[in-house]
Amino acid sequence: MPELPEVETVRRGLEPAMAGARLVEVEARRPDLRFPLPADFAGRLAGRTVVSLGRRAKYLLADLSSGEVLVMHLGMTGRFLITRPDGGVEEPGDFAQEAGQARRHDHVVFRLSNGFVVTYNDARRFGFMDLVPRADLAASRHFKAMGIEPLGNELSGALVATLFARKAAPLKAALLDQGLIAGLGNIYVCEALHRAGLAPERAAGTLTSGEAGRLAEAIRDVLGEAVEAGGSTLRDYRHTDGSLGYFQHRFRVYDREGETCATPGCGGAIERLVQSGRSTYWCRTCQG
Repeated sequence: MPELPEVETVRRGLEPAMAGARLVEVEARRPDLRFPLPADFAGRLAGRTVVSLGRRAKYLLADLSSGEVLVMHLGMTGRFLITRPDGGVEEPGDFAQEAGQARRHDHVVFRLSNGFVVTYNDARRFGFMDLVPRADLAASRHFKAMGIEPLGNELSGALVATLFARKAAPLKAALLDQGLIAGLGNIYVCEALHRAGLAPERAAGTLTSGEAGRLAEAIRDVLGEAVEAGGSTLRDYRHTDGSLGYFQHRFRVYDREGETCATPGCGGAIERLVQSGRSTYWCRTCQG
């Protein structure tokens, strides 16, 4: 499933085409994705202007002139394709490759006043879309139990220490708890713990203030670098222009079982363990 950096990359790719443009026509080619589309979905969108395009954790948020917010989640295989008025594929950032050909999975089409067409394609239909009044967004079912944004100014060592205080759960599990820190996924948690030199099985409540500070800094750094690099390649995942991300080339531990640890002077080897059904990659030598 795309993680926060991948979703932020998609947001940045969509923003030039959608922000400030009016939705001339919206075509919903089926009544549902993972869940049923909202009642009168196309009608509530048509004629509205996309005031801004934001992100909350792994959700895309299109603020509309109607006062509603179009909430979008990519699921496992959701992707957006941007087509220019001349029929070519838009080039968000440095990514420009030919879009995929599985157009039978084009489920929602947004035709914009600036001539762009944005198409939501989802082979497995695990993504979804919803319409929520802006005033009710924070209390909606999508966000009411959601924790802080890891890329926001709110994340600090002091806050991490407070969130994890007296928690017996392993650090890996605590970091994946969306009610504490929203948007962190398996890959970047492994990477952040390695950078911070912290063992994934250690009890979250045992962090010192200094260790909590290192962890907060590592989270910000690894996510920031991944966003700038365009995210990681995850199976069916593509950017809005059809290209793959390439942050996977910078992974220090993820999917590197048996390789030498990248930490200077460490000399250890990357190991894999399973926690709550998910693979954790770490170095016992420098994260012990």
